[in-house]
Formats: sequence, structure tokens, C-alpha cells
Amino acid sequence: MLGLEFEIMVSDVEEVVTETTPNRVVEQLSQQKAEDIFKRLEGDVLVIGADTVVSLDGNILGKPKNEADAVEMLERLQDNEHRVFTGVTLIGRKEGKEFRNAFSEGTVVKFYPMTEEEIQWYVSTKEPMDKAGSYGIQGLGARFVECIHGDYNNVVGLPIARLYQEMKLL
Repeated sequence: MLGLEFEIMVSDVEEVVTETTPNRVVEQLSQQKAEDIFKRLEGDVLVIGADTVVSLDGNILGKPKNEADAVEMLERLQDNEHRVFTGVTLIGRKEGKEFRNAFSEGTVVKFYPMTEEEIQWYVSTKEPMDKAGSYGIQGLGARFVECIHGDYNNVVGLPIARLYQEMKLL
């Protein structure tokens, strides 16, 4: 969407969380991922690290450990409002000079009520299994989203418009 050529590189850094608020947690995790990749690269480069969590009543809902965990998360989210936070860290080098910037973006998401059958069906599709909060707004999970307040792309996992604005400042 930004018209950038890019390469996806997966960080294998052990994630260590010392923060407690969801927006600070995702900033910390995005920074760890970006630092891990940046140290592997030479020359002029821009690394964009990101991490997303779902927060319900101040509690972070990460990726489900198993199907039962996914069901439990979806039971909590249904007919409820929650927040999705994505932390983004930009680390780069241009003409030998390094730069860093980190930010987080939050979006409010409200789910319709879901029946137990709908939750079981959705979990059986396996879509929730690698998603923070056990759902993907860009996939089958969209049918349960009543409304959002904020950036849709943030819920998908990367706040494109905010990223563009931050990149202009580099």
C-alpha cells in the first residue's frame, strides 16, 4: 500500500516483556524484533518491526495456545468491545547515520454476539490459531465485527497511514 519494495525477515529473538500496559508492550516487542533484524544487516536500510495484541479490560490476549484457548478468548470478545494495539519500530541507517523511532496505534473493535456454534465453527476453520485475540478481521472473523473506531489496517497488524506519516519524519 505504501509502494515500497520490501523483504520479509522473521525475527527469532526471545521476546522479553517488562512493560505492563498493552501499548507499551507492543512497542517493546516491536523494538526487540526490529533490533534483531537490524543487527544482521549492513549498508543503508530501513527495518520495520511490528507486534500486535488484543486488550480486553486491560488484559492482553495474545495468540491462542490451543483450540480451547481460542474458544475462551472468543467467548470473552463476543458482544463486547476491545482494543487492538500495534507497536511499530523503525530502525534504519542512511549514509552511515542510524535513526530509530517507535510508536503504537490503538483501535477499538466491537463484536456482535456470537453463539457457541458460531465460535466452535470459527475455531474449526483454524483461522484464529495464529492471530492475536483469536480472530482475523481480514478473513472469516470479519463477520463478527459490528464496528471499529480507528484504523482498520491497525487491526490487521500494521497501521499503514500512521507508518507513512512516521516515515515522512525520517
